[in-house]
Amino acid sequence: MTRPARFRLDAAGHLGAVDHEDSRADLSWNPLRGWQANGMEAAAQALLDLYLPISSATAERPITIAHLGQSLDGFIATPSGDSSFVTGPENILHLHRLRALCDAVVVGAGTVRADNPRLTTRLVAGRNPVRVILDPACRLSPVLSVFNDRQAETLRVCAMGNAAAYAPPAAGECLLEVTTDETGLDLSELMRALRARGYQRVLVEGGGVTVSSFLQAGLIDRLHIAVAPVLIGDGRPALRLPPQGRLQDCLRLRHRIYQSGNDILFDCDLRSPVDASVANPLRPGSFQRVL
Repeated sequence: MTRPARFRLDAAGHLGAVDHEDSRADLSWNPLRGWQANGMEAAAQALLDLYLPISSATAERPITIAHLGQSLDGFIATPSGDSSFVTGPENILHLHRLRALCDAVVVGAGTVRADNPRLTTRLVAGRNPVRVILDPACRLSPVLSVFNDRQAETLRVCAMGNAAAYAPPAAGECLLEVTTDETGLDLSELMRALRARGYQRVLVEGGGVTVSSFLQAGLIDRLHIAVAPVLIGDGRPALRLPPQGRLQDCLRLRHRIYQSGNDILFDCDLRSPVDASVANPLRPGSFQRVL
């Protein structure tokens, strides 16, 4: 009889096979019982709960995860655009882990213009994801970091017909044209193109408009929202969806809760229906138990 495979979770959240007799194995895969924890500490179990849905994605069952860090009153930046940093260092580390787990990271043009992000895995072990920049009119400057630092491949996504007027791409930059609909770029077409390139784990990192658009299009499988104990008062909002007239028509999410430093992280599963009769468990992480 074949023995169950045994695995260990590394610092970046990747699962790696270990010897069958290795007592450090965090979990086993049993064809009859599925994933089984092997007497690990609560913190290790929490990491598996949080990152395993991403690590275990396959071509047959890909995953798109979105992440936002927001204030207690629902903003990701001040009115001037200052967002460094709404959440604490533990959530920034979590975000880098998500990048290391994913094949591609998607951000909108507004976020790139305002923050000039690198979108790399500087804080954890693991390769940098392909950087997918949504720039419908191809107006972002080629001097921005993602287009010239050569730390990772960059895919600039523009509306059909706009690439022809664009200057030659920078080194390491590719162009992808997609059609548009009444809301902007056809995100469903974009996701099909990314899957065709072999990107089975896609992280939608920001900003709020981009994450909201993917969520409204029904393209998010898992949503991570980190809430920091800070009040901004006004500024750039996090999620914004079409309003509903009745609470019973609002989107309620199956979720787990983690404490990450001073922040609270909501891990929401959009694939699974909500069962209101089942309490949502509280999970520790690196990340301490929520009391």
